[in-house]
Amino acid sequence: MFFFNLGPLYYIAMGIGLALTLWAQFRVKSAFARFSQVGVRSGMTGAEAAAAVARAGNASGIRIERHQGFLSDHYDPRSRTLRLSPEVYDGRSVSSIAVAAHEAGHAIQHAVAYPALGFRSAMVPIANIGNSLWPVPFAIGWSLAAGQDLARQSNTGQFLMTIGILMFAGMVLFQMITLPVEIDASRRAKAVLAQAGIVQTADEARGVDKVLDAAALTYVAAALAGVLQLIALIARANQRRD
Repeated sequence: MFFFNLGPLYYIAMGIGLALTLWAQFRVKSAFARFSQVGVRSGMTGAEAAAAVARAGNASGIRIERHQGFLSDHYDPRSRTLRLSPEVYDGRSVSSIAVAAHEAGHAIQHAVAYPALGFRSAMVPIANIGNSLWPVPFAIGWSLAAGQDLARQSNTGQFLMTIGILMFAGMVLFQMITLPVEIDASRRAKAVLAQAGIVQTADEARGVDKVLDAAALTYVAAALAGVLQLIALIARANQRRD
């Protein structure tokens, strides 16, 4: 991907970020596997729980579909569709209920026009472009900035490195926005699960907490990893300017 040396600080930051991400993924998979063995007294499937949570949160007109892929669950605000993995859609466990309710929480956010959700949706194309293309202006700028004997060439290189950093920062901003959106969706889901009687015992409620808290760690890890890499990238660019 890279044709230039980003320096040890960047790769250390990338390594720390990767370690955080793998740890968070292990936590969420472990929690899901553990509580997928614990049934819920209501006997609801994940799909039924998602529908009930959406209704209780006044999110009408929501479609719920089965979607292939382990833990591929998500809400599509464009089509107002909840797509649940088979384990969640058909499951009658604490894990299935927790994940389905969380995705229904996003539908509730959409229904009440939760500002952060709209902002995140608007940031998606910016984040995708930044994630794919930021190395291009940074690499070209890195090469041009070496021409210290040519002031114009050096200034152009610094400008392009800044563009690359700003593109990367857009991706990090998206990750930072995602974190409160996901936490809020879980908060809404937990409240409705309790109020609607879908989760009926203290043990079930604790299981839901553990599954959703573990899931939140993946977003915390992604945000931290992005911030660390951004700091390292800025430091590397400053070294080139000096």
